[in-house]
Amino acid sequence: MKNLIQQLTEISSPSGREQNIRQAITDHIRPYVDQVQVDALGNIIAYKKGSGGKKLLLDAHMDEIGFMVSHIDDHGFIRVEPVGGHMPLRMPNQRIRFEHGAIGCFFYESEELSKHLADYQQVTFDRLFVDIGAGTKNEALSRVRIGESATFHPLFHDMGGKVMAKAMDDRIGCAIIIELLRQCSTPWYDLYLVFAVQEEVGLVGATTAAYGVHPDLAIALDVTSTGFRDLPKGLKRIPMKLGDGPAIKIQDRSMIADARLNQWIAQTAEEHHIPYQYEVLPFGGTDGGAIQTTKTGVITTTLSIPTRYIHSPCEMIDINDVHHTVQLLSHIVKKPFDS
Repeated sequence: MKNLIQQLTEISSPSGREQNIRQAITDHIRPYVDQVQVDALGNIIAYKKGSGGKKLLLDAHMDEIGFMVSHIDDHGFIRVEPVGGHMPLRMPNQRIRFEHGAIGCFFYESEELSKHLADYQQVTFDRLFVDIGAGTKNEALSRVRIGESATFHPLFHDMGGKVMAKAMDDRIGCAIIIELLRQCSTPWYDLYLVFAVQEEVGLVGATTAAYGVHPDLAIALDVTSTGFRDLPKGLKRIPMKLGDGPAIKIQDRSMIADARLNQWIAQTAEEHHIPYQYEVLPFGGTDGGAIQTTKTGVITTTLSIPTRYIHSPCEMIDINDVHHTVQLLSHIVKKPFDS
């Protein structure tokens, strides 16, 4: 499982540029499904026939946060726009990799750094630049183009019980679905496996994919933050913790999850002695919010993997939470939901 997570997280595919991760996921799932298609937006929608006739949609978004080149100055320094949610204060000295292979390092205009370091709300991408070692604009343009995308450039790191990488959000959800397909040969549901595009810029892919599938019920897979039980002086409103199992979402800023489905999932976990926790998140959202409001509505929830340092180059998860999520889903897909 760690090898799969490493492969998926080290691929660079920000929102709107998902072609590399799409190819890798397609190669992994093709032996285990009856059909794979790619829709007009670039979502992967795979199908695996079950015995019960009801449709269950499992969703994980395959894009990641990134950057887009907006300007190159006469000295070869590059300005970028964020793709998805970023905290600019985190950027100094971070490496990024551009779409066509150039690697650079973030830094601030020195005056801005000394003036606003204590107040992250005052630090903006207006004062942020990327240095790729070019000495002139033409030299920079020979390596990087206007409109080219980029992502963070750290490598996967195995820490034993925990693993750390960029893009755990949400390659970890993609890895869970792939591993589920490897383990589950006889689902009760007709499974629709959606690997969605452009979640980080507005739940774009899941909106159209769910409309086409129109499932009977749906479970999105994504990450969630951890708080005071997990980190020194962590946020007091966030109790989720690494190692305590998958988090069944109650609410975030995009949805209130279906209480009946949540209860059924929790009961399934208890029956099979699988640890779980509940998630009430005061910010953020997932594809579940888009799926839930499709057509006349879909019974929807989200299973979240607790993750430290979300939207950073060092997203960290506990591998046991991943295994427990796969285990839980393997039972869920084999029995009908009684609402």
